[in-house]
Parts: sequence; structure tokens; C-alpha cells
Amino acid sequence: MLFGVSFIVLLALLGLVDPRPDLPADKDLFWGADQYDFAVVLRASGLECFWHFAHQGERFYLTFMVQWVTGVGNDRHLSVTVNSPKGLLLSKIDEATGQINFVAEETGFYQMCFSNFHNRFGSMQVFLNFGVYYDSSDDQRKQKEEEKKVQKDLNNTLSIIEETSHRVEGYVFHMFRHYNFGRMRKGADYYLLLSNSKYITWWSAVQSVVIVMAGYLQLFFLKRLFNTRPTTEAPERTRC
Repeated sequence: MLFGVSFIVLLALLGLVDPRPDLPADKDLFWGADQYDFAVVLRASGLECFWHFAHQGERFYLTFMVQWVTGVGNDRHLSVTVNSPKGLLLSKIDEATGQINFVAEETGFYQMCFSNFHNRFGSMQVFLNFGVYYDSSDDQRKQKEEEKKVQKDLNNTLSIIEETSHRVEGYVFHMFRHYNFGRMRKGADYYLLLSNSKYITWWSAVQSVVIVMAGYLQLFFLKRLFNTRPTTEAPERTRC
């Protein structure tokens, strides 16, 4: 199958076939799963957009989590929008952590935009995990079962092995999705620990300085209460 895909791509590069086949041919050519995970830093009131290709019928998913925020307000809310290839708004979330999952209604590039307009004076780091995967529908499964019942040859064994391998591949794919979500939580907890450690360190240092200064000032004013001026003049007599 991989050799066939490479051969068709080579023909497309040579101009012998159309590099943009219609949907049925493209559907029969390759239906796979891919995923991407990385972190992006959004500046104050910044906006970042990404595009991802999906076939009609594939399931598109997006998971995001805010890991750290700088600035005065420290607002962890993130505005996320997903638009269709035609520019229609499909989903919108305004939270620190969220997940978007839907079935692609059309083939094309889907737009994902992340806005940090809540923080006008601080930046934030967001961990992203998105991609597409394909799950065969019930009708296709029934059709495959009928074809298996009709066919009674040695190829049945190969088809069963192929179906089982695709099923295992799907399970592994979803396992990595849960693993990436665990990485998000671990990264967010790590940056939270660093932030708390810095906060405790600086607050402890400030309190120590305040305690030392307060003790010094108390000692200084107490010492002034016992100060006496040495004088050689006779004491002034009181008048009636």
C-alpha cells in the first residue's frame, strides 16, 4: 500500500496524473491518522492561528491547556475558535483547558485560532495537541462483514489480520492521545510548582528583611529613650 501511494505521488510530480483527485479516489487512496503536540507562547493580547487538513468523514480533535501566565492580572482564560475551510465558525471555547472534537463535514484546511486578549500586559504558554483520525461507520462495518461471509478463500485470513492491525493501530493512537493529555497536566503542574517556589522564596526574603528592619528600628528608638545630654551648667531654679 505504501509503494502504491509513493508511485501515485511520483506520477503526480511528473504531471501524469491530477495531484488533486476527487473525493472517492482520495478516500480509497489513504485514510490515516496524524497528531501534533507542541507548546506556543502567546504575547500580551496576541493571536496565533494554525491550519490542519482533514478529509470529509474524519474526526478532528483539539486539546489545549494553559501552562503558565505572566503579568499583573494572571488571567488563565484562553479564547479558542475553530473554523471550517469555508470560514464558518464550528466551535468556540474560552477556558484555560478544553477539548474540541467533531466529524469533518468537508475536505479542506481547518483553522484553529488562539487569542490571549484577556491578558493585555502578560504572556502565556499553551500546550496544544491536535490531529485527525478515521473511524469506519456502522454501514461500512456491516458491508465488510457481508463481504467476509461471501468470500471463502485464503484471503480472508489476510483481511482479518489487516483489520486487526488497523484496530490495534487505532487503540495505540488513542493511547497516545491520553498520554499527551497527561503530559499537559504534568507540564502545568511543573510550572505551577516553579511559580509557587519563586513566590515563597521572594515572599520569605521580603519578610526576613522586614523583620530585620523592624527589629533595628525598635532598638534604635529604644536606645534614644535612654540618651542623656552631659551638661556643666547649674540646674535652672524653679520659679514660683
